Amino acid sequence: MTFNETELIKKCQNGDMDSFDILVSLYSDRAYAVAFGVMGNKHDAGDMTQEAFIKVFKNIGKFNFQSAFNTWLHRIVKNVCIDELRKRKRRYVLSLDASIKSGDGEYMMQIPDDSPGIQEILERKETQKFIWNALNELKENHRLVLVLADIKGYDYTEVAEILDVPVGTVKSRISRARIKLSEIIRNQGTF
Repeated sequence: MTFNETELIKKCQNGDMDSFDILVSLYSDRAYAVAFGVMGNKHDAGDMTQEAFIKVFKNIGKFNFQSAFNTWLHRIVKNVCIDELRKRKRRYVLSLDASIKSGDGEYMMQIPDDSPGIQEILERKETQKFIWNALNELKENHRLVLVLADIKGYDYTEVAEILDVPVGTVKSRISRARIKLSEIIRNQGTF
């Protein structure tokens, strides 16, 4: 089933909850991906995605169609995540080996991988751990531009819209972030 995004948004602005539910289902995976990129773990990413959609619901009437809905949503997700990180006032380091605690017990985070060889799986897991640890050593604004541009694949213009900064700022942050990330990786040695 296809949906007209503009029509859905206008219905949401008029209070149609069914249309809002459709918008959430259409965009929740993308919003979660941005939140995970900023927060670094499934639990926080899920919480921040929910928080972002609450903000979207409260502010959908202010959406004026001057940017893509996706861009507007991602900016909200990014802001919700950054606000949460500032509240915590501590640096979070992602460990892919850390367990996740829930009401049902403790679970280990697993990264899905369809490759047949165990060696390749272990190498990929170690590489991802190494890269996330290196990314987590970057300043928040440098980590965010790298996640959006290099991991999520947004172009500079889209990143600028999401972050609400000029394209030149995005380019310089990405350049500085890549240099700093290279230094971190060099200092940490091989993985």
